[in-house]
Amino acid sequence: MSRRKAWNADPEPLLRVEPGFRLDQVDPDATPGFPGRKIDGLEALAAGASRLAALQERLYAASTAGDQRRVLLVLQAMDTAGKGGIVSHVVGAVDPNGVHYAGFKAPTAEEREHDFLWRIERQLPSAGQLGVFDRSHYEDVLIQRIRALAAPDEIERRYGAITEFEDRLVAEGTTIVKVMLHISKDEQRERLGERLDRPDKHWKFNPGDIDERLLWDRYQDAYQIVFDQTSTPQAPWYVVPANRKWYARLAVQQLLLRALEDMQLSWPQADFDVAEQRQRLAES
Repeated sequence: MSRRKAWNADPEPLLRVEPGFRLDQVDPDATPGFPGRKIDGLEALAAGASRLAALQERLYAASTAGDQRRVLLVLQAMDTAGKGGIVSHVVGAVDPNGVHYAGFKAPTAEEREHDFLWRIERQLPSAGQLGVFDRSHYEDVLIQRIRALAAPDEIERRYGAITEFEDRLVAEGTTIVKVMLHISKDEQRERLGERLDRPDKHWKFNPGDIDERLLWDRYQDAYQIVFDQTSTPQAPWYVVPANRKWYARLAVQQLLLRALEDMQLSWPQADFDVAEQRQRLAES
């Protein structure tokens, strides 16, 4: 008999940013809605993988019949919070043909010649796809705010531009799942230390990560402003406690499952006579 423990509450409302939300009141060690231990979480993650793959296949199939809907997962976090693990262990469970991944780094010279959303528009998922943004347009109101890479009035303009942009995407058929993986400063120190301790992890370490770590409090404040300005009913933010990697992966999986299930997807009907084609096959 399976000892697996399941969710005891829907994580979607527990993790969703609502008016009055305070990031400094979120416990990064918490596991909202899931009472089990790590082994239970890993079992639940494995069980959900096949469901996620099946729903994503249905989304992709629907697009072949003209359904314009798609899903966009936006991942934001401090360094080491686990964005890569989400991509590998959650999104990695579905058919890669139906996934469009984009990792955003510092803008190129060409990208800087355009509005900040120009490069984002170029990476949007097509109908039927699950899009993944590993960092996103929110970098342009986070690091650019903290590092004063853009004028204050331009940063303020961008909040409104972002909400208008996301409202348009939703109106065009995109379900946006915006996730901030929330780790503690102590947990980040341990994860960075592990990268330094292990030669096989040195390639993942960037001395610049420590520079950004020194600005921790300013980043937390900048994230709070992002939530206050851009968490909308059409495209809400979700803050996922991420000190426990297994929980963060499980929670994001559940958010994606919820998004896909809410679409009430159906298989496209055949545009040919099934019986006739079955008879032709038998005679071939």
